[in-house]
Amino acid sequence: MRRRTGLAIAGVAALAWGEWLNWRWSRALVGCGEGTTATVVVLGYRNPQGAANLINRWRVRAGIRSIAADGAHETCVIFSGGATSSGATEARLMAGYAKTVLAFDGTVLLEDQSATTWENITNVIPLLEDVDRIKIASQPAHALKARAYLRRQRPDLAEKLVRADDYHPGEWMVVKPLLALYGLWTLRGLKAEERKILL
Repeated sequence: MRRRTGLAIAGVAALAWGEWLNWRWSRALVGCGEGTTATVVVLGYRNPQGAANLINRWRVRAGIRSIAADGAHETCVIFSGGATSSGATEARLMAGYAKTVLAFDGTVLLEDQSATTWENITNVIPLLEDVDRIKIASQPAHALKARAYLRRQRPDLAEKLVRADDYHPGEWMVVKPLLALYGLWTLRGLKAEERKILL
């Protein structure tokens, strides 16, 4: 009985820890932002098959719901990701899913040359110059890493970063502890000031 109780407590603690870390990452390196134009950058994930995989489909949904989160009048979505083994690019697969499955009919741009998160940011920078607010949609740890990279490459544009709608309490709850562990590993190269909640 005690062992079961201990396991239950450990399980609840792990779920709470995963939620807390993902919540924190979703709010790091973002400001409030002002203005009427916004761009949502949706980062691709390895996609060997000829259709958007589970992770890319979720990222597209997070990107699309990020449009309505703050009521910007003019919002563009950039899908960013290079070639896959199927021949199509991650960007094209995500855009196809957004249009055909989610019936998204807004403005879409494709950045289809990137193979890494650093390249994602490098290659979308020319598309971000004239917008008021920038949102990066992915899993919270990955999005934070991308925001840190934007801050390193173009601190002036990083001032325009606002929160994407990529964290919802309870969403992916069972796997959030695993996502948190993976996130800690992928974020190990970030400096302390790159993990700060600025709001």
